[in-house]
Amino acid sequence: MKSRVVAAIALSAALLVGTTGCTFGAVIATEKEYDPSDGVGAEVGELAIRNALLIGETGDELNLVMTIASAADVDRRLTVQWEADGERVTEALVVTAGDRTRVGGPDDENQIIISGSGATIGGLVPVFFAYSGAEGVEVLVPVLDGALPEYELYIP
Repeated sequence: MKSRVVAAIALSAALLVGTTGCTFGAVIATEKEYDPSDGVGAEVGELAIRNALLIGETGDELNLVMTIASAADVDRRLTVQWEADGERVTEALVVTAGDRTRVGGPDDENQIIISGSGATIGGLVPVFFAYSGAEGVEVLVPVLDGALPEYELYIP
């Protein structure tokens, strides 16, 4: 009698492990970090670059569109660098402490137009973000055109 109970328990345990075992080693999609939009994000010290993308009709003149969220208690001067015609080009903008700064929108006061990068629509452009006291980061920013209605207003 005891052997039947032990065999039934062993069979139940094997069946349970066999039917649920695939989830023990599976990667859970909700735990993977990703950018939930067309743009890309990065962390630069106390600043978070969110949904950075370049928009233009051609790759000649591109509007850098992004949001920068600041966790800093002082304003930061963020420098944005890219390569154009073989030289490094630098633009700077002030990111307000503890606030979000939008860049590139039709109503935004901050605009950065990238030209001479040799970009193509659908490609990636390396853009470097940094501020004094923080290690900078280079991000491969996607280049989009205004084919989607939500991006038409961002074409320079």
